[in-house]
This record gives sequence, structure tokens and C-alpha cells, in this order.
Amino acid sequence: MFSSLKVRNYRLFATGQVVSNVGTWMQRIAQDWLVLVLSHNNPVALGIAAALQFLPTLLFSLWAGVLADRLDKRKLLVAVQAGLACCALVLGLLDVTGVVQVWHVYVLCFVLGTFSAVEVPVRQSFVAEIVGRAQVANAVALNSTSFNLARIVGPAIAGVMITLVGTGWLFLGNALFTVAVIAGLLLMDPAKLILGPKVPRAKGQLLEGLRYVWGRKDILTVMVLVFFVSTFGMTFFVTLAVVAANVFGRNADGYGLLSTTLAIGTLAGALWAVRRSSRGKPRTRLLLGSALAFGLLEVLVGFMPTYASFAVALIPVGLCLMTFMTTANSTVQLSVAPEMRGRVMGLYMLVFVGGNPLGAPMVGWMADEWGGRSPFVVGGAIAALTAVVSGLVLFRRGGIQRPVTGWGRLLLRRPGYARGGPKSPLAS
Repeated sequence: MFSSLKVRNYRLFATGQVVSNVGTWMQRIAQDWLVLVLSHNNPVALGIAAALQFLPTLLFSLWAGVLADRLDKRKLLVAVQAGLACCALVLGLLDVTGVVQVWHVYVLCFVLGTFSAVEVPVRQSFVAEIVGRAQVANAVALNSTSFNLARIVGPAIAGVMITLVGTGWLFLGNALFTVAVIAGLLLMDPAKLILGPKVPRAKGQLLEGLRYVWGRKDILTVMVLVFFVSTFGMTFFVTLAVVAANVFGRNADGYGLLSTTLAIGTLAGALWAVRRSSRGKPRTRLLLGSALAFGLLEVLVGFMPTYASFAVALIPVGLCLMTFMTTANSTVQLSVAPEMRGRVMGLYMLVFVGGNPLGAPMVGWMADEWGGRSPFVVGGAIAALTAVVSGLVLFRRGGIQRPVTGWGRLLLRRPGYARGGPKSPLAS
């Protein structure tokens, strides 16, 4: 299960990520709650803050993928992590001194999002250089495990700390925790990294990456599925705070508990992904099935009548969500040429996060107009429908291999189905 941890460089990387992720989730909860307090529980303001934080991904993640293919990823990550620490430090100082206003949070959300837009695709593509192609699936699953372990610990700590000392000290704590990532990166042995071919600076490299994905219909279908599930289904950064405050009348600790129960499910999904990583390439059926199950369960969560039932129902939602996320990430990384990995992961993060500037304000408006439960019902239905459509597309193109005879073969006319014919890289 933990074969990637045999690599010293990955141990340093993973240790720094665990510490930093706890601080990131503490800041995530504190930031959401601070916006709600400053805006008098206005869900639209929370949606705007989320949109500003994710907007830079829409603007810059493709270029970040180009930088990842050109530059030393480790040195680039050190610089970006320093920028993230500065953002947390500034917001913390504004908050603890009592001068923070909503527009301060908006500006820092955009700056923080700009650094994150560069950091995420570089970090995602850097994993393969740390552990090698054979261990990519295991490393991705372990990264998800540490992220979701922090997702349990961070919100739980944040909920208590906000009640005791306010939100400002959590931002300052995150600035300190980010130093752990920088230390881990600096302590790595560069000679033991499995470096991919560096792409020399040239015109048209961004378009080259887009053309590559467009020519790979299997990867393109996965990215379309990721876009719809992320944009309309994975809106918990807005919806959980709104449900806690406006539907169930809870305070910050109630919001933190909802985030923690969701994280219990995502941690279980990440651990399951770690065990599955030894079985080879992820299966397309698992990708589609987890997306469908996530959408249906999210709809069900929207109808939970009590706070307790709502919180418990988030656990299987989190499990299916993390299964989908790790399967999609591993599928794309293992299907792409090494020299294109940075640009493809930049595009992956664009579709994964870039829809949030659209989805976050829409979810805030929906919660304001139709009630705090409505985003769960609508978002879950869209995610489930997209999974069904994506499955039909891959099935028609041979992306899901299963015996079809007689009328089934005649109706589907699947290319390459005959014995010995070509199979999709996503064939399962």
C-alpha cells in the first residue's frame, strides 16, 4: 500500500504536504467563516470569494503547465509556496489587528488563487519525477490520503479555534505550516529525481498541448466528465457553510463538523485508492461508476431532514467523490506522454477547478433564491447525468470493453471491437 514511501524524496515531499494541508484546511474554514461574518451570512458573498480564488486557474493554469514542462519543477514549487505563505501572513495580520474588510479578503483570494493556479499543475506533474511512472498511481493515492487526513484534522481544529480565538490566528498558523513544504523540497536530492525531457522554449507550445488532448478522445472525455462533476457537484466550499448557518442554524463548529464528516468519506476513498494502486491502471468502469454514485448520493443528501442525518450522509458522498478524483487523476497521468505531462495536467486542473468561477456564484445565488439544499440536488443530478452520457460515449468508442454479440454488435457498431482490433488506452 505504501510502496512510494520507500523513495526518500517522496517521504520528504509527503511529510511537508501533510503539515501544509492541515494549515490549508484551517485557512479554508476560517476564510469561509470570516466572509460570512463580514457579509452578515450572505451566501452570494461567499460565492464571490470562492470565484475570485478559483478564477486565476481559469486564466493561468494552462501557462503553468507550459512552465512545468520548461523549468525545474522543484525550484518553481519553492517560489510558489513562499508566495502562498505570504498571502496567509497578510490576511492573518489584517484579521488579528481588526482592520479586515470583505474587499481585503476578495483581493487576497485572487492573489492566493494565482499562486495556486501555478502550484497545482506543477506539483501534480512533479510527482512522476519523484517516484517514477510505475509508482504514479500509488503516489497520487497517497497524496489524496494525506490531503483528506488533513481535511479531517484541519476543519475540526478550525471549528474549535475560531470559537476560542477567532479566525486571524488560523491564517498565521497556515503561513507557518507552509514552511514545512518548502523545507521538504529543499532537502530533496535532485540527483535522484526521474526527470522528464525538458521542453525548450518555442512558440505554439500551449496550442500543441491543446491539440494533443483534442486528438486523444479518451482523455478528452475524462476531462469533460471532470469539468461537470467539479463545477456543479463539488461545491462544498460554498454549500456546507450555507447549510450549516442558514438551514440548520449552526455556528463555526457546526460547519467544521460537516467538513470533517465529508472528509471521513474522502479519506476512506483515498485509502481504498491506495490499495487499488497495486492492481495496475485504473478502470474506466470505476471512473464512471464512482461519478454516477457520487451524483445520486449528493441528491439524496439534499433531502436529509436533520443536521445529524445530513452529516452522516456526507460520508458515502465523500468516499465516491475521492474514488472518482483519484481514478481520474491517475488515468490522465498514466495515459499522457512524459514531455506533455505538464501541459496536460495544466489543462486537467483548468477543467477541474476552472469551472468554479462559474459554479460558485451560481451556487450562492441558487442557495439564496431556492434554499440551501438546492445546490446539492441540482449539482448531484448534473454529475449523475454527465456520468451516464460519458459512459455512452466511451462505450460507443470502445473505451469500455465487454462482450457484445448479435444485435448488440450490430446496433453499437463499435470500432475495433473485433478480436485483435485496436483498443482505447482507457479500455477496462
